[in-house]
Amino acid sequence: MDSSALPPGLEGERFMRFSLPFLALWLISVVVIGAIAWHYLLGGIEQDRKSAEAAAVREAEILARSYAGHLSQTIDAIDQLSLYVRYGWKMSGSKLDLQTLSDTGPFPARLGLYVTIVNAEGDILTSTLGMSEPINVSEEAYFLAQSSSGSDQLYIGRPRYGILSKRTVTHFSRKLMNGDGRFGGVVVISVVPEYFIAGYDQLTLGPHGLLAILGSDRRVRVARIGDQVYTPPAATIVAPPAIDGRSGTVMLDGATYFSDKRSRYLGWQATERHEMIAVAGIDQQDALSVFTKDSDETILHGIVATSALALFTLLASLSLARLSWRKQQIKQLHDTYRTATERGNDGFFIMRPRAGDDGKISDFKVIDCNEQGARIMKYRRSELIGLTISEIYSHSEAKELNRLLRAAYEKRHLEREIDARKVRTVAADWLHVSIGRPDGDLAVTIRDISQTKAHVAELERIGSEDALTRLPNRHWLKRYLPQALVSARASRQMLALLFIDLDGFKAVNDTMGHEIGDELLRNAGRRLKEAVRPHDIVARIGGDEFIVVTENLAHRTDAGQVAQRILHSFEAPFRLSQGTHSVGTSIGISVFPNDGLDADTLMSHADMAMYAVKMSGKRNYCYFDAQFSESVQRRHQNEVEFRHALEQNQFVIYYQPRIDLATCRMSSMEALVRWAHPERGIIEPQAFIPLAEETGLIIQLGEQVIDKVCAQLAFWLRHGREIVPVSINVSARQFTQSDVAATLADALKRYQLDAHLVEIELTESSMMSSGQDVSEVLAVMQHMGVKLLVDDFGTGYSSLAQLQELDFDTLKVDRAFTARLGSNDASNVFYTAIITMAHSLGMKVVAEGVETEEQVRRLAALRCDEIQGYFVAPPLPPAEQQTAYALNLPD
Repeated sequence: MDSSALPPGLEGERFMRFSLPFLALWLISVVVIGAIAWHYLLGGIEQDRKSAEAAAVREAEILARSYAGHLSQTIDAIDQLSLYVRYGWKMSGSKLDLQTLSDTGPFPARLGLYVTIVNAEGDILTSTLGMSEPINVSEEAYFLAQSSSGSDQLYIGRPRYGILSKRTVTHFSRKLMNGDGRFGGVVVISVVPEYFIAGYDQLTLGPHGLLAILGSDRRVRVARIGDQVYTPPAATIVAPPAIDGRSGTVMLDGATYFSDKRSRYLGWQATERHEMIAVAGIDQQDALSVFTKDSDETILHGIVATSALALFTLLASLSLARLSWRKQQIKQLHDTYRTATERGNDGFFIMRPRAGDDGKISDFKVIDCNEQGARIMKYRRSELIGLTISEIYSHSEAKELNRLLRAAYEKRHLEREIDARKVRTVAADWLHVSIGRPDGDLAVTIRDISQTKAHVAELERIGSEDALTRLPNRHWLKRYLPQALVSARASRQMLALLFIDLDGFKAVNDTMGHEIGDELLRNAGRRLKEAVRPHDIVARIGGDEFIVVTENLAHRTDAGQVAQRILHSFEAPFRLSQGTHSVGTSIGISVFPNDGLDADTLMSHADMAMYAVKMSGKRNYCYFDAQFSESVQRRHQNEVEFRHALEQNQFVIYYQPRIDLATCRMSSMEALVRWAHPERGIIEPQAFIPLAEETGLIIQLGEQVIDKVCAQLAFWLRHGREIVPVSINVSARQFTQSDVAATLADALKRYQLDAHLVEIELTESSMMSSGQDVSEVLAVMQHMGVKLLVDDFGTGYSSLAQLQELDFDTLKVDRAFTARLGSNDASNVFYTAIITMAHSLGMKVVAEGVETEEQVRRLAALRCDEIQGYFVAPPLPPAEQQTAYALNLPD
């Protein structure tokens, strides 16, 4: 090597040998001080985070345990209903007409609960949904399970499409037995999934909280996030959660387990019976929002302090910076020459610039190289040294390489990967080139990275391709869609996503096996590719779900034309190795930019549109409909008005008397709340109580009602009016989430009233829990002298064991039973059974909704104790109440 290439100025290096230790000691001291400060700062932040996470985990665990109890009670209530219906069927001589008991009866369809009776042959005899034509359900899972079972057990099915309800429902069933003990049919209770998760508390769980029911197989039966309810096949939990045992807690990563990609702290609790698992999830971002804000502020303060320290260090180090820079130049020059002999796997070259006639660099000459570099260039080392770039390569290749070397010479350093597959004189497909200029020459290092690039390309192909259909997969789609949306936005053109689900695939997969199912999916992928336009993209995102991306749309309807072609292509059956099978498609369409501006939103909206197709009959397509946002805004406005009404004391109490049939005198009154709206006038409770229950404001409203009733009783007493006890309605949520006994005791003490003047009415849903807390609260109120009434009996399906254990004083039969009284034998049987059971438990019976003289006569004959309804008097404000009511019974 030419000795002139060695750098002069070794005196500078000798100087650096003495100054470097001082610079290093100074910098190390500053770094240590900063590290210690940041150690304590970040340690405190981490401790705060752990505390916030622990609180969220505890809350998830409590919610899961509470929801598991609610789920067990709900299923027990459904089972009790099946027993009631079976008893009514038997008492009516197998002539019970369920359709007469729907709507206003004990089985209102609006609750999403339907009752059906099936005979031993599988024919539907009667249903609360009614029938327009004969239907046989002998092949349904619930019928097969009951007809083949030798025991009398409640059967619980998975969510599926109901034949009569035309909705996704869960079937519960018990068998009917003939008089000779043979199988006589099935009582079927069909319940919509929303019925089980109606108790979603957004105040506790937040807008992104999770409430779900899992089977023993850890598969989701139904789930709810915020206002959105998910039932299979809609996937909110996209992977089986990592839970084990009957209860516990865990934090699940959103990218792995949830469709909305939000991480959550989960608590789960298995039910005591029925092999179900209740799951409650607290959103991580919501739970840590306060912590995140505080930690950001703390870190900002730390950054400011660290910046000040860094500035001080910079000013103190300026005197040594020039010497350090010079040392780095010397080190680079030495490394240039060491690389030629120490890096056996890399090719190394020393390139010297050559100037042209104009004085500018026009070419580079090889001054030195190692053997590995010469082999990569397909030369011997002795042949390569002394040649210029223009002599080694063709004109076009030399021009491009000289341009690269000139750029490196100007920048002093450059790294790049070069595709050398078309360069004849290079023995590699891909090269990694690193170029440095420590002095007037260039040090060039090249490495053969062909195998690495091939391996990376193969990994990218595998990671982006569905192994079964060879179509792009979900991972590839998530990387492609954002880029496609950027292009669509820039070109101001529309882009559509078609979310495709195969109709009937599950039946083929379950009956013919997974191999035939895989064969069907491969054929379906090919058929989709043939149906769409040449430039459209077909991807499989999992299971039997596909996505078609259609770009450069001129009109929104173009996406519908693509969907129509797909529907048409699936009309012909598939010829598989084990026969011919017909499979259709349900297609949901979302269009950018009208239906969403990002990939996740468009995917979600297309999925929702596809589900709408599934619900409306399958084998069709539809566009996403955004009108639901209007209903959300309306609900928010109603909530704002309701909160204002509570603050402004706009609620008033009406009173409706009860008459004792034995004395024909008024025995009590029921307090009924009304909303005195300043613009809409008096509003009935059915218009605002559901909103109060849903928002949790029912607790504040209930406290106001208790206070107003006690204040009214005290007013009547001061003015010498003869009064009777007044019953107050307490909702299930108010009973379980507030201390009703303490609230009532405070009001009685505040207004100096005897406890016997107040009665408490509880709906059956308030008693669904058989826990010790319920019994203790009821015992406290009874010990105070307050009587307890079961309100709207017959609609909540509480068990007789609960009524006996909780020791209620009075049972109020729902108006639906009273309205049907005398209309058919079944209604009389039910009413008789209720009165007989109540009297046997030592309870009085009050008939609600009495409106006719005929009803009064029949109730008296059935030995009903009291009546209440418009036949006696409507609910009236306090000023219009009579001192006493008397009733003349008909002869």
